[in-house]
Amino acid sequence: MVCLVTKNVATWYQLEDESAHLDEMPLMMSEEGFENDESDYHTLPRARITRRKRGLEWFVCGGWKFLCTSCCDWLINICQRKRELKARTVWLGHPEKCEEKHPRNSIKNQKYNVFTFIPGVLYEQFKFFLNLYFLVVSCSQFVPALKIGYLYTYWAPLGFVLAVTIMREAIDEFRRFQRDKEVNSQLYSKLTIRGKVQVKSSDIQVGDLIIVEKNQRIPSDMVFLRTSEKAGSCFIRTDQLDGETDWKLKVAVSCTQRLPALGDLFSISAYVYAQKPQLDIHSFEGTFTRVGLLDLELNQLTKALFGALVALSVVMVTLQGFAGPWYRNLFRFLLLLSYIIPISLRVNLDMGKAAYGWMIMKDESIPGTVVRTSTIPEELGRLVYLLTDKTGTLTQNEMVFKRLHLGTVSYGADTMDEIQSHLRNPYTQAQPPAGGHAGSATPPRKAQSAAPKVRRSVSSRVHEAVRAIALCHNVTPVYEPRAGAPAEAEDAEADQDFSDGNRTYQAASPDEVALVQWTESVGLTLVSRDLASMQLRSPSGQLLTFSVLQTFPFTSESKRMGIIVRDESTAEITFYMKGADVAMSPIVQYNDWLEEECGNMAREGLRTLVVAKRALTEEQYQDFESRYSQAKLSIHDRALKVAAVVESLEREMELLCLTGVEDQLQADVRPTLEMLRNAGIKIWMLTGDKLETATCIAKSSHLVSRTQDIHIFRPVTNRGEAHLELNAFRRKHDCALVISGDSLEVCLKFYEHELVDLACQCPAVVCCRCSPTQKARIVKLLQQHTGRRTCAIGDGGNDVSMIQMADCGIGIEGKEGRQAALAADFSIAQFRHVGRLLMVHGRSSYKRSAALGQFVMHRGLIISTMQAVFSSVFYFASVPLYQGFLMVGYATLYTMFPVFSLVLDQDVKPEMAMLYPELYKDLTKGRSLSFKTFLVWVLVSVYQGGILMYGALLLFESEFVHVVAISFTALILTELLMVALTVRTWHWLMVVAEVLSLGCYVASLAFLNEYFDVAFITSATFVWKVSAVTAVSCLPLYALKHLKRRLAPPSYSKLSS
Repeated sequence: MVCLVTKNVATWYQLEDESAHLDEMPLMMSEEGFENDESDYHTLPRARITRRKRGLEWFVCGGWKFLCTSCCDWLINICQRKRELKARTVWLGHPEKCEEKHPRNSIKNQKYNVFTFIPGVLYEQFKFFLNLYFLVVSCSQFVPALKIGYLYTYWAPLGFVLAVTIMREAIDEFRRFQRDKEVNSQLYSKLTIRGKVQVKSSDIQVGDLIIVEKNQRIPSDMVFLRTSEKAGSCFIRTDQLDGETDWKLKVAVSCTQRLPALGDLFSISAYVYAQKPQLDIHSFEGTFTRVGLLDLELNQLTKALFGALVALSVVMVTLQGFAGPWYRNLFRFLLLLSYIIPISLRVNLDMGKAAYGWMIMKDESIPGTVVRTSTIPEELGRLVYLLTDKTGTLTQNEMVFKRLHLGTVSYGADTMDEIQSHLRNPYTQAQPPAGGHAGSATPPRKAQSAAPKVRRSVSSRVHEAVRAIALCHNVTPVYEPRAGAPAEAEDAEADQDFSDGNRTYQAASPDEVALVQWTESVGLTLVSRDLASMQLRSPSGQLLTFSVLQTFPFTSESKRMGIIVRDESTAEITFYMKGADVAMSPIVQYNDWLEEECGNMAREGLRTLVVAKRALTEEQYQDFESRYSQAKLSIHDRALKVAAVVESLEREMELLCLTGVEDQLQADVRPTLEMLRNAGIKIWMLTGDKLETATCIAKSSHLVSRTQDIHIFRPVTNRGEAHLELNAFRRKHDCALVISGDSLEVCLKFYEHELVDLACQCPAVVCCRCSPTQKARIVKLLQQHTGRRTCAIGDGGNDVSMIQMADCGIGIEGKEGRQAALAADFSIAQFRHVGRLLMVHGRSSYKRSAALGQFVMHRGLIISTMQAVFSSVFYFASVPLYQGFLMVGYATLYTMFPVFSLVLDQDVKPEMAMLYPELYKDLTKGRSLSFKTFLVWVLVSVYQGGILMYGALLLFESEFVHVVAISFTALILTELLMVALTVRTWHWLMVVAEVLSLGCYVASLAFLNEYFDVAFITSATFVWKVSAVTAVSCLPLYALKHLKRRLAPPSYSKLSS
């Protein structure tokens, strides 16, 4: 198919052919061709604002931040004014004639460029209070009066932290660049005057003529000019726009389709006048950086530590009596006690996150999982709401025919062979003529139709039902051209391979394809179809030809489709119709089984269709055709008049059968959803599909359990209707909510808080007919109203906005392409991998990061406590206890590896975490890292720091250097023992880290003559004094931990034992 590039944004328009002239011919574009049920998306109103803060209250509560942001936005707008969008004229095959310069047709997911990388990364780091504080402290060492120690003791740790961060960001940015390059380097055939040339996707320009091959992605906005199919029709899929993988029939511009050859496109001097680009569901602007909740919580704790640091420094100066230059002493105390705020906290957490990401990608149980944002793996352990797409995420979008019900008899998957035998009988009674011509095929049905009151046999009823299913649809069989055959339209038909193995079906709905494939499996095969006729092949090989007289396509309002065909062998005219049970029940003749069987199939998760027919005489059809043609020519109320004429046929139709089709779920969807529910995660399904389909999938996937009621929110259009429906919903208890996008829009406009509050109480929520903008807004509303962590998962381009709005985004690489996977924080291969990703990796990442962060704080608090005690004993002198390499070695070589090895710790095995998802519930309350646990670690640090310092002062005899040796050695041993106390499951790397760190410290004693007395540290006196101080600092904590485990064991202790 040949297309003209009109805009380098992925949006589709339809054409109206306004002129038949080929010279200087304008091809006018309009948006009237949009299908309302698929593309009727609106800009959503803003959420209600409750109460405006005024004056000083507004400024303190965030007004200053708003003012700063507004000023920055104003400066950016001044420096980079946005170009006004306007209509454009696009000449076919002549990009150089474009009046304005258009952006490149490239996808970019990178956060920075060459110039903004370093400033951007530094800004992201120093916006955290922790790093900004240490930058100020390090700069203060250039002031002689404030200098405490060597410059490298402050700048080396800060430089190391920044180097690790920059390296991690550079790696992430390079990976994003590689993924973008892969997408932008996809090759397409460009038609030029000299012939075809290969161009990259990023090199496509507005005005280029691009040849799009079968199963190739549309690279940009295009006008459909020409196809190899004679009638100019082509099936396209809009999964990147609306998530629907159905094939939609589009027709090329007739005047360009009629051209003899492709090269003639350059000789007609045609152009397209396109309206200016509009704000729609397919485009967005903006960059963002994700920050996990754990980082924000640690940032708050860091501010609390800074408050404690300032308070302790003020106390020291006060006890000094504000003697001398007290302000200088105050600043020196701030520097001496600065280890209360550990600079290594950020680098340890960042390295831990990188380790978690590596573990996730190396997990063989979830192959193909990719961590695309390495800064938030612990967010997977805090989720309360999971918002999921339907098509391609929960389902495979592959329909399978499961059941045929005729009223008195039902056929399932295990009895389809009976249908084949019933269907074989009518056609084997009449021998096909030589050559199998369609004209002599006479099915034995005329005698039965002449006596309608006689009860027909089962075989006859099966035959009528199967033939109706094989005829009533909009499916087109497609055949691949022979290998090496030219793709020109005039040669395409002659080179087709019409064998059964080369045939595929295309239609606007996968349900219809499933029905036609089923009729083929039982013996009645659709072999060809065009706008005027279709051919079926019977089990005996006869070709049955039917003329298509009229078609009535499916709409969301009518919920049914129909077709009028004439059997060329008998000249019989039949009106077939199929649709949803609610639409077909009033149309068909009275029966006592349809409603009951529809309910039975729906409870099994099957999508039902009711099939009926009505025989028409030639006179009846001619009368209908005249009235139908007249209605279509009406100027006023054309749609209503056409519908009224069609409805005149839809009376007392003969009910033929009820079909049940299953939309196959992804592997292990049901147990995965059950696991997530047991973990305390509330699941919302947001889909662009129809209400009936969404409800059906919610039942079949067990998103809604069989014992739960479903409240279907009735359509509302104004405030009064929304008020009444919300009151009706309020009276329901423990029921799932199903609501459409239009009703959701109205309710959010008038009753946003009430609707969200009621919906959050539901065990499950299904939002159907949702636009991508609505999906993103629902995520934002949950974040604002509940304050809980949200996760969005999807697989199509229409899910990108939802994925990026959520606290954690998961993309699935599936049939709908890779847009969602590329834009997400994590990408997985199948939905079932979500269970292990959250229950195992999310839970472990959060608990490990919480333990690691608090332990790093403990490491800084304990040495600051020792400094405070030392200064207090020696008349509040602002003199450092440890200097030079001792301070650097303490935070790096001597304790870094054991502390960091906590990223390998686990409280339960992965199998247990999957088997008991209830363990995940505890994490959502944030108890692993809270002010309570923080205060416990503060008390532990104060106790241990006091014991180590006072013990060393009590046990030293003559020289001060002995105090340093005893306290520092006991400090190192205490840290190593505290790591062992914290560990719940030992890993061999943990043992190596402990032994290696202790060995490094012992080995370095020989080179630290400046700080230690070698003769003293090699004596037995040194050994027993260090052992005594270490034992007093650690043994009580071991005893308390053992006592707590016996009296109040944690939830995982029984499982781990």
